[in-house]
Amino acid sequence: MSKNSPKPMPAATADVIVIGEALVDVVTSAQGTIEHPGGSPMNVAYGLGRLGVTTALLTSLGDDARGAAIERHLRSAGVDLLPGSRSTGRTASATATLAADGSASYQFDISWELAPVAPASLPKVLHTGSIATFLSPGAAVVKALLEQSHRECMVTYDPNVRPALLGSQAEARSIFEDLVPLTDVVKLSDEDAAWLYADLGLEDAAARILRLGAGLAVVTRGSEGSLLATPATTLHIPSVKSVVADTIGAGDSYMAALIYGLLARKTEGLGRGTLENLGRTAAKAAAITVRRPGANPPTAAELMAELPDAGSQEGAQAEAGKAAAAVAG
Repeated sequence: MSKNSPKPMPAATADVIVIGEALVDVVTSAQGTIEHPGGSPMNVAYGLGRLGVTTALLTSLGDDARGAAIERHLRSAGVDLLPGSRSTGRTASATATLAADGSASYQFDISWELAPVAPASLPKVLHTGSIATFLSPGAAVVKALLEQSHRECMVTYDPNVRPALLGSQAEARSIFEDLVPLTDVVKLSDEDAAWLYADLGLEDAAARILRLGAGLAVVTRGSEGSLLATPATTLHIPSVKSVVADTIGAGDSYMAALIYGLLARKTEGLGRGTLENLGRTAAKAAAITVRRPGANPPTAAELMAELPDAGSQEGAQAEAGKAAAAVAG
């Protein structure tokens, strides 16, 4: 094997492997400045760990205090950091400035590199997204991993678009659309969809993603709920009302809960009832997260306790119960 050949990834013992950036969110608000571990893929991995899913993260952390803090954060949720995730550089950061309504705008200090790796064995779900899929040179390694893996395991993808780090809209859309055929599930926000597809409505954007090869397209709409679409079904799921501390990590909590539900689904298809259960459980996870500062997703116990047990939400509680049993087993 030459020094430039991909190194085998460790044999997968996790149900989910997440590939993507981990960084520090430096959050500035009227109350002052505080640092939180962040990065969309890292948040998804942490959210899955909190839900009891065996999870590992392949990322790039600097050999510094911030990198050590992120590693401790992941371990607190039971998430493994895969070999090759530490470097000699500095850990990336994002400065998030909060508006009065809790929404955040970002400025980034990040470089993204991964050593070429090849999967030795595959998890049930491989998740990626955000900066890691757009920013060179690491984005090429992520794409290569999806090309090697997508026929053997479920691949989920959240582009989590950060325009400040991207080139032109046309270039970013081309990168995104090259990856979609390598995925099974694509989740994006309404802001992502509007930026990537300024000429399309949300349902049309979801339909385009399905035509590119995804089996499930999800568009989150903040307080307006979410759209879940397959080639056969389109559903609009309402949001769960919540007092908002900030919105940091809400979409990542939604993504983690969506994967959690997909794992519990086992051999079930994506019929209308399953989609509704997935959407309602994910919406509840996001609502719990926005009540708390920073990316602080729910545990499985919190998610179960928060889900209503009657009326139209009954299916969501049943789905969460199945998920809890599945990950416990």
